[in-house]
Amino acid sequence: MAMERIKSNKIILPQGLFDGYVYFENGKIIDVSDKAFAADKEYDMTGLYLSAGFIDIHTHGGGGNPFEGNEEQIVNGCNFHLKHGTTSICPTVSAAEFNSMAQSVKNIKQAMLDKRVKGTIIGAHLEGPYLSVKQTGAQCADFITPPSKEDYLPLLKDYGEVIARWSYAPENDIEERFVKALSKYGVVASAGHTDAVYSDMVRAMDNGCCLVTHLFSCTSTITRDHGFRRLGVIETAFLSDEMYVEIICDGKHLPPELIKLIYKIKGADKIALVTDSLALTGTDRNHGFMQATEYIIEDGVCKLMDRSAFAGSIATADRLVRVAVKEAGISVTEAVKMITETPAKIMKLNHKGKIAQGFDADMVVFDDDIKVRKVFAKGDLIS
Repeated sequence: MAMERIKSNKIILPQGLFDGYVYFENGKIIDVSDKAFAADKEYDMTGLYLSAGFIDIHTHGGGGNPFEGNEEQIVNGCNFHLKHGTTSICPTVSAAEFNSMAQSVKNIKQAMLDKRVKGTIIGAHLEGPYLSVKQTGAQCADFITPPSKEDYLPLLKDYGEVIARWSYAPENDIEERFVKALSKYGVVASAGHTDAVYSDMVRAMDNGCCLVTHLFSCTSTITRDHGFRRLGVIETAFLSDEMYVEIICDGKHLPPELIKLIYKIKGADKIALVTDSLALTGTDRNHGFMQATEYIIEDGVCKLMDRSAFAGSIATADRLVRVAVKEAGISVTEAVKMITETPAKIMKLNHKGKIAQGFDADMVVFDDDIKVRKVFAKGDLIS
């Protein structure tokens, strides 16, 4: 393949903004330099930002395509998000009857092999069914169960390489058997939809849990037991320097001042921005279902039908960066880190998340308003 290069005075590198060229060939970044070496093709993006491709590790679909759906829908949903800069993605499966969730994993495996997917499917994210009935949010309570080794062990044995992460409630994981199984099969364990207290979280972390699913959304806080205060998931995440957190940075789930607080405490190295977007993202429809949960879209967010809580977002990855920068006042380099380098570390993607020699040529070009102008996936110009 031909050597290509991108020229920009706003290349976002781990050490800050850089003025120069990114050279890539055969889907890999060959060099980052301020020198103009020979290349077969140049893209002059002077005045525009060039970042590593966005990595969304929690999304339920987009463009009208649910990730619990068939292979075609998964392919189309991934390609929809790619246009907004998401070059690597974790299709997320909500709580359902276990055999249904297992079938979704099989469909995601087929999509991972489908050459029509122009970006990278990291693997499936199972959000349930081992959640807390006290922290269901938009998850259907009918499907929530304690961990069952008769179900999860065969699935991990057969599809462990397809399941990238699994969100669960640590307080219901008796003797940490489930989280130990996740660690054994290399699956990222994340505490989500959980009413855990500090002691539950410590046991989970000691056995491999390294992430909190959408912090402040269906995560416990300080409670009192006969007057004695107990930390919840939120405070444990703040206290633990090792724990990563993801936040739905759509400008709806968390107000800007709360995003600022999380950023102040955890820093960009420990925060991943996620969309938690539902299937109707990017469509003009305002009513749908996530598994058995009915929702309505209004005020730029998905809500339960009784408007008692949010059900998910209609955000794309570029919107997350825009909110972080324009509303929360975070620098563009730090905001980009939270949707590139940090999620890559969480998911152990050793060749993604940075513009650096040897890394995959996944890159996004965007303007000062964080509007995507061009997307490169594995070196191919997508849009």
